[in-house]
Amino acid sequence: MLRGLSTVVFQADDLDTAREWYTDVLGTKPYFAKPDDGPTAYIEYRLGDLQHELGILDRAYAPHPAPPHPAGAVTYWHVDDVQHTYDTLLAKGATEHEPPTTRSEGWITASVTDPFGNILGLIHSPHYLSMLP
Repeated sequence: MLRGLSTVVFQADDLDTAREWYTDVLGTKPYFAKPDDGPTAYIEYRLGDLQHELGILDRAYAPHPAPPHPAGAVTYWHVDDVQHTYDTLLAKGATEHEPPTTRSEGWITASVTDPFGNILGLIHSPHYLSMLP
C-alpha cells in the first residue's frame, strides 16, 4: 500500500514564471528539469527534512484541463510557524485559500493558492516533529 509521500506535482501555464516564483519562495533552485534541450516541460525541487519532491509541470502536458477554480486534494507541508509562512506567501503573490486555523493543541493548518492556481497547504504537526531523528 501507500508507503510515504514521494512527489507532489503542481501545474502552471507559464513554467518559467512558476520556476522564478517557487525558487524565490523555497530559497533553492530545482534540482531536475526535463527535457534537457528545448523548452522545459517539468521541473522538480527537493524539500525539507526528508527531501520530498515538489514537481511543476507545464500545463500544456497535463492529462486534464485545469479546473475553473483551485480544487483537488490539499497536500500539507510541515512548517515551524504557520502564520509567518502564510503571511510570507501572501506577500509574494499567493492568495488566501484557508486562513490559519488551530485544529487542536499544537496542530495548526492553513492553505494558499499559488499564482498558478495550485493549492499549497501548510501545517504545524507535532506528529511530523516526533518522527524526525
